[in-house]
Amino acid sequence: MSTPKKLSLVDSGFLILENRRIPQHVGSVALFTLPKGEDETEFLHGLADYLKQDVELCRPFGHVLKTGPLGVLGPMYWEDDKAMDLEYHVRHSALPKPGRYRELFALVSRLHGTLLDRTRPLWEIHLIEGLQNRQFALYSKMHHSTVDGVGGTHLMRQMYSADPAERISRSPFSIEAAEAYRSTLAPVKRFSPSKSDYRAVSEFLSEQFGHTVNISRAISQFAGVWMGRNTRLSVPWHKVPKTPLNTRVDGARRFVAQSWPIERVKAVGKAFDGTLNDAVLAMCSGALRRYLLASGNLPDESLKAMAPISLRATDDLDSSNAVAFIAADLATNISDPNRRVRAIHESMQAGKEQLHGMTKTEIELYLTITQSPMMLVALLGLAGKFPAFSTTVSNVPGPREQLYWNGARMDGLYPASIVVDGMAVNFTLQSNYDRLDFGIIACRRSVPNVQRLIDYLEEALVEMEEACGLKARPKRRRAAPKAAKPKRKAAAGSSAKAKARTKRKAQPKGAAKTAG
Repeated sequence: MSTPKKLSLVDSGFLILENRRIPQHVGSVALFTLPKGEDETEFLHGLADYLKQDVELCRPFGHVLKTGPLGVLGPMYWEDDKAMDLEYHVRHSALPKPGRYRELFALVSRLHGTLLDRTRPLWEIHLIEGLQNRQFALYSKMHHSTVDGVGGTHLMRQMYSADPAERISRSPFSIEAAEAYRSTLAPVKRFSPSKSDYRAVSEFLSEQFGHTVNISRAISQFAGVWMGRNTRLSVPWHKVPKTPLNTRVDGARRFVAQSWPIERVKAVGKAFDGTLNDAVLAMCSGALRRYLLASGNLPDESLKAMAPISLRATDDLDSSNAVAFIAADLATNISDPNRRVRAIHESMQAGKEQLHGMTKTEIELYLTITQSPMMLVALLGLAGKFPAFSTTVSNVPGPREQLYWNGARMDGLYPASIVVDGMAVNFTLQSNYDRLDFGIIACRRSVPNVQRLIDYLEEALVEMEEACGLKARPKRRRAAPKAAKPKRKAAAGSSAKAKARTKRKAQPKGAAKTAG
């Protein structure tokens, strides 16, 4: 039996802000192809049985939320669930035939819009069979108070192997699996203070002085933006325009997804003397610009994005949330793609420079000071009227090798994140072997026809390729709804139009088809 663990202020915030309209869980859709010769029903029943093993579970899988007389407004703890029921948490579903991605994502959209039961451990896993081409899916969701994106990747990585012949028999939720996975991670060298009392006191005082200097500098830069002295840096609320994307949301969700080759996106970032993440932000910028132009709602001011960054050490499997963020100017008010990408790069550089040299503790303190109004605005129900950002664009590091689940090849790993009042659409992507797997989650009412963003992301990428002089891809005839099968299937949004556009370049093995 483990010792109860108190929730941090950040972890508690996700529980405080949650309601039926705004579930605060994160998830993913993993897509697999069955091993050759395996019967689908028999194979999936075998997976379900091994997921339900009665073993000692690691946190957070075997732990339930404990509150006091003040509920979520008082201290909260994780403690062992004495009535753990894995049959409840591990579920098995089948899609109606013909089992297209459209039906898969309709199911995921519905599942992602429902709250987790707080009287039980805050997670669910759904094995989904019935997809075409011998594929099946695994949809998982975990409350954000228990895990962030990188932490979730670590937890789910315990299930998979780079060896297609390996068969894992231990429960991926067990303490044994967590320890085995931890042993594969490179340990991080941590500073150990001297035994000398005087030296320890000196280092402590020096550290506290450093905190004060660095945080004061960052707050001064923050204030300088509002006073017009700092035009490079973006901060929450400052010149964030009001658009149909920045309204009060309801509980209905819509999820779509697509994959792009990492090297293709990386080449664009490099051509603009930027990074892969700059190119990703520019793709999202171009897509949102097109989406708002199509409805006549493109504002004069640029959209701003919350761009999370991880503060998690390589071998940290215990922290629930270790994340900060940079406010990124998406430059959606600039029509020229060259100038737009360079403006995004400049904004990201300014954000990184502000946090440069700060420790994890300093960054957390700075964000606590400057972002406290976000929780207050949300609690007062005013986030839809005073949005801090226009959207979220989160790039989560994922597996760098082809993964298998007991021989089933992973074809895609698509994140499904959170939308809140004031930010009705969320772009989260994960690197996965040789692909970038995008998952877009949106409020169904506030962002109609969200599947168009898949098309617009491809158009934005092509526009940048042409602008930076990369070889243009020849146009090809539009594919029919039942086009020839690609070498590998992965998920995507639902239009045949998106299929045609993504085929401008021959996709790698992990390329996506469209659905939604």
